[in-house]
Amino acid sequence: MLRILQVRDDAGAIKVVAWDGEGQARVVNGASSTYDLATQAIAASRTLSQQIDSLGLGAVVDLDQAAASNKIALPITHPDPAHFIVAGTGLTHLGSADGRDKMHKAAQAEEKPTDSMRMFLMGVEGGKPQPGQAGVQPEWFYKGNGSQLRATGEDLVSPAFALDGGEEPELAGIYMIGPDGTPFRLGFCLANEFSDHVTEKGNYLWLAHSKLRQAALGPELLVGDLPDHVEGRSRVLRGDKAIFEKPFLSGEANMSHTIANLEHHNFKYDIFRQPGDLHVHFFGTATLSFSEGIKTEPGDVFEISAAPFKLPLVNRLAVAADVPVTVKPL
Repeated sequence: MLRILQVRDDAGAIKVVAWDGEGQARVVNGASSTYDLATQAIAASRTLSQQIDSLGLGAVVDLDQAAASNKIALPITHPDPAHFIVAGTGLTHLGSADGRDKMHKAAQAEEKPTDSMRMFLMGVEGGKPQPGQAGVQPEWFYKGNGSQLRATGEDLVSPAFALDGGEEPELAGIYMIGPDGTPFRLGFCLANEFSDHVTEKGNYLWLAHSKLRQAALGPELLVGDLPDHVEGRSRVLRGDKAIFEKPFLSGEANMSHTIANLEHHNFKYDIFRQPGDLHVHFFGTATLSFSEGIKTEPGDVFEISAAPFKLPLVNRLAVAADVPVTVKPL
């Protein structure tokens, strides 16, 4: 499968790199960025693969060396990060409701399904409609814009006011809006949808606050169809010791919604179909170290890997300095 990466050269300039996951990775000629490559492909009515073939390949890139020297950048960026919308869906994976249900059960006096469990069951019942039809809408949340995204090797910085900084190992779709408002799926990335689960646990209506955090994307933009079954591993390392290690599952065989249904309910809104915008949409997970009682600390390292992705996503947890915010009248 074709993979597209962005790698910095010795001068810090971005090179677009094409790789099949097995042979040599090579620079794509005539493309200054993945965004530029996608813009060219849409204008020429070509797929990304066809556009790369038309441009040709140049110098070989040593990805192991690039990773070791922290030269692998985000697989795609927008020239104006404010036009890169970061959002996602939760309660989309089989088993994903268990942790959320336990989290919110204590806030309920009566023994009845929480809103989280009801949302999950709605997805199980109506999240996989026939092709061409719309199923039940999922939970949806906003995480910010492209300035929130971090590449592998970079720190995930939790705000000073946060109560927790926890990993969410999952997959994300990457999209570009064409000149006529058509959403184009460019591919899929390994992802860490970093969140504040303690804040969310305090009150479900604080979910929106808990999601306004940085997030990380893996090195590879995987072009083409996502396998129905994706199996990965999530680890939290503290020093040389793994304090959490557990497999996670994704792909439609392990989801209560189809990817097409999640895409429909995101892009049905006109505001998310603005020409030239990029979108990253997180598809959800059922595996959290927080659900296992892990309390992360600054310096902990999140390590996420999954086939068919060849390269892991690795980020260290850091905490930002406390910066007071003052609103001034004019």
